[in-house]
Amino acid sequence: MNKELIEALEILEKEKNISKATMLEAIENSLLTACKNHFGKADNVKVNINPTTGDFAVLASKEVVENVEDPLTQISLAEAKMIAPKYNLGDVVQIPIESKSFGRIATQNAKNVILQKIREEERKVLYNDWYAMEKDIVQGVVQRYVGRNVSLNLGKVDAILSEAEQVKGEVFQPTERVKVYVLEVKDSPKGPRISVSRTHPDLVKRLFESEVAEVKDGTVEIKSIAREAGSRTKIAVKSNDPNVDPVGACVGINGARVNSIVNELRGEKIDIINWDDNPAYLIENALSPAKVICVVADEDAKEAQVIVPDYQLSLAIGKEGQNARLAAKLTGYKIDIKSETQAREMGLFEEMDLDNQMAETSYEDYQEEPQNNYHDGYEDYQEENKPE
Repeated sequence: MNKELIEALEILEKEKNISKATMLEAIENSLLTACKNHFGKADNVKVNINPTTGDFAVLASKEVVENVEDPLTQISLAEAKMIAPKYNLGDVVQIPIESKSFGRIATQNAKNVILQKIREEERKVLYNDWYAMEKDIVQGVVQRYVGRNVSLNLGKVDAILSEAEQVKGEVFQPTERVKVYVLEVKDSPKGPRISVSRTHPDLVKRLFESEVAEVKDGTVEIKSIAREAGSRTKIAVKSNDPNVDPVGACVGINGARVNSIVNELRGEKIDIINWDDNPAYLIENALSPAKVICVVADEDAKEAQVIVPDYQLSLAIGKEGQNARLAAKLTGYKIDIKSETQAREMGLFEEMDLDNQMAETSYEDYQEEPQNNYHDGYEDYQEENKPE
C-alpha cells in the first residue's frame, strides 16, 4: 500500500462522495478478514494504516510463554529474546505479518470486503442525497409505463409515479421531461426507493418558489393552498414587505410567471388571492371572483355564513361546487353560502342589519371583480356558471 492508493481514495471521495476514512477502515477490515481466513482467527491481529502515506502494518499480539501451545497467540521466550532482549515471560510482543503470505482465497475475500463496502457507501450516500430532496420538486425523464404506474429516471436513481399520484387525464410519452414532487424516500438493499407525485398541493408551492424570486426569498409567503389537481388551484399569498404586491409578484408581467407554472401543470387553472388575518375578509377573497355581500365567521366552530347577490350565487358555488369547495379548503372553514333572496326569507338581513349597511354601498360595487386577486381563466368561470 502506498501513496498511489491514497490518491485513488481521494479521487473516490471526490467523485462518489465516499470518505477516505471510511475506505481506510474498510481496507483495515479486509486485511483482518484475510488474516482470519488464512490463520483461522484474527482476534489478536491489529492493522495500522498511515492515512497520509498509505504505509501499513499488520501486527499480531503474542504472549511470551515458556511452552507454546497456540502459535497464533503465543511466542516462546527464546524467540522473543531474539527479537529484543528486553522481553520476559508474560510480556506481549507485536509480530509483523507479511500480507504476501495470505493465500489466493484470503486475498480474494479481502477484495470482496472492500468492494462490498464501496457499494454500501455508494447506496448510503445516494439515499442521504435523496432523503434531503424529500418534499422538494425534481425533473425526471419518463421511461415507461409499469402497469398503470409510470417509471421515471431521475439521474442515478429511478422513481415511481403511482396511478394514485397522477393527474387524471395526463398521458406521458417515453423520454418526456416532467417535474414531480418527491413524496417519500425509503432505504432498501437495492438503493433508495422514491415515490413522487403530480397531484400534491405542495408541487404548486414548490413551482412558485422556483419561478417567483419573491416567494423563494421569503418576501412573499404562500399561506395556504387548495388544489383539485388537473382542474383548479387556489393559493393565498401574503407580503412581508409593504412595497411588494404579493399577487402581482406571483402573476408576473403579463402573467409570465403564473403562465409558466400553468404550462408545467398542463393547463390547470390557478387563482391567486390576498391572505387576510381576518377570517371574514379571507373567506370573501377565497370565494372570488364571486362578489360577497356579507360574511359572518365563527372562529371557534370554524364555520362561516356567506350571503351573495342572487346573480352571483352560481358563481360563488362554482361548477359542481368547486369554487366553494376550494374556498373551504383554503380557509379551513365550513362555508354556507346563501343568496340575498334566501337570506331575506330566513330573516338574516334583519338579524344582521344588512339593509342599512348596503344602503351605504353602491350596488355597482358588486359589478366589478374584486381588486388585487388573480383568477386564471375568469371567462371560464363566467361560462361555467352561466344561467341556463
